[in-house]
Amino acid sequence: MKHVQDTTTLYNGVKMPWLGFGVFKVKDGEEVVDAVKTAIQAGYRSIDTAKAYNNETGVAQGIRESGIAREDLFITTKVWNGDQGYESTLAAFEASMERLELEYLDLYLIHWPVKGKYKDTWRALEKLHKEGRIRAIGVSNFQIHHLEDLMTDATIKPAVNQVELHPLLIQTELREYCSKHQIQIEAWSPLGQGHLLEHPLLQDIASKYSKSPAQVILRWDLQNGIVTIPKSVTPQRIRDNADLFDFELTTEEIERINQLNENKRFGSDPDNFNF
Repeated sequence: MKHVQDTTTLYNGVKMPWLGFGVFKVKDGEEVVDAVKTAIQAGYRSIDTAKAYNNETGVAQGIRESGIAREDLFITTKVWNGDQGYESTLAAFEASMERLELEYLDLYLIHWPVKGKYKDTWRALEKLHKEGRIRAIGVSNFQIHHLEDLMTDATIKPAVNQVELHPLLIQTELREYCSKHQIQIEAWSPLGQGHLLEHPLLQDIASKYSKSPAQVILRWDLQNGIVTIPKSVTPQRIRDNADLFDFELTTEEIERINQLNENKRFGSDPDNFNF
């Protein structure tokens, strides 16, 4: 990983950028349009949104106004819980595509493992993938038992599992399982919703490299083989979050960051989520 546009290759051959730009809680309209344009100008080529974020329309405008060719971008969105099921997922996909103004999608994820529905949802994703509408299909917030259950009936295994992951929740067992099955782990909330930025260890390592704690965390992601999608609406922070390729953490520093793990979630627990 030497550059903001460097990619990992998913098991089906699709190339996905290691670093993406997340737009969770970014308001539709001018805020998300400006953020997406700033991110693309800063070199990001992967944009991660979701139906539930209510900003797909603004994301589309930001992409359009960026002037970057569609084939140079990697766009992800997600099917929301209330839309899960076979026919309803197919309809939700078409609605997202209309809002995003896209002919095809790079990655479509099941947003949460809604019990009794995610297998039918997955069948719909498999159909869309086989039709060439989606280059890769995956899941979000799936635990090991959800993945095992899904794969008992799936004809295509997930290419990606996007989960909450940061130094206070390093998800070792899940990461090892996904690695074994060639499922790429992707971190949402990689900065722990800001809770980690004052941590003395991260500040200490950051000062050694003349970087910020946020840059240290994102570098930790990349060196652990984790795709990461930091979110910001501040232009300088968007640019800083992409400035990760002129330093490298030592093995000892990575291990010290690993030791911060508390299995602490700032988002919802996939096993106790109010679907």
